[in-house]
Amino acid sequence: MGETSGFLERPDGSKLAWRGVEGQGPTVVWLGGFKSDMAGTKAQALADWALSAGRAYFRFDYFGHGESSGDFADGTITRWREDALAVMDELIRGEVVLVGSSMGGWIACLAAMAWPERVHAMVLIAPAPDFTEKLMRPEIPPEGLADLERDGVWLRPSEYGDPYPITRNLLEDGARWGILEAQPIPIDCPVRVLQGGDDPDVPWSHALELANGLKSQDVVFTLIKDGDHRLSRPQDIARLLAALEELA
Repeated sequence: MGETSGFLERPDGSKLAWRGVEGQGPTVVWLGGFKSDMAGTKAQALADWALSAGRAYFRFDYFGHGESSGDFADGTITRWREDALAVMDELIRGEVVLVGSSMGGWIACLAAMAWPERVHAMVLIAPAPDFTEKLMRPEIPPEGLADLERDGVWLRPSEYGDPYPITRNLLEDGARWGILEAQPIPIDCPVRVLQGGDDPDVPWSHALELANGLKSQDVVFTLIKDGDHRLSRPQDIARLLAALEELA
């Protein structure tokens, strides 16, 4: 059997696009990054792995991302967290292994804190908890701060494509979901962290702060010295699959 697809309708009328593979074991759930989608290299590699290994796998696009409905500029951490919890609640049975990339690492942590009984383990790739306050806000230039104050939105340049909107609402909402100040962070499942040493977006020290702060003692932090933010090279994918096979 191949991968199936569909849409999950949300109470406000929006729709979340999803794809799934039926199989054994805890369901591996892909949680993508900020402004990314479920068609990326790593998400597809996990689908190929699940199909060949007979493993259960699920991926979806957040509100305002990829094939899902909604305007990206209207998205917040609150909204994207709710998307992940809705998918787990309505479309997936039993335990899950959350694979979170960048912002998806933050969403994975928030989901694990909300439903610890459902989360068997996590694999986090360049996790970016608290990024709105810790990584994004400090880098906003004076003209960007002026745009936010005047218009409520700043168009942030991106090396990955066209500029994208950063809203005052996103920043203010993100501040309410910070987890790095918690001591310890109340997550007690096995966690594997893969982090690039040459990541221009998430410093390795930021990901290490998360790993060190987790309550769980079953945490392994892997620094890939020449790795970038995406960690999508064949050798990076191999490390991701090895971590999954160890945990799941």
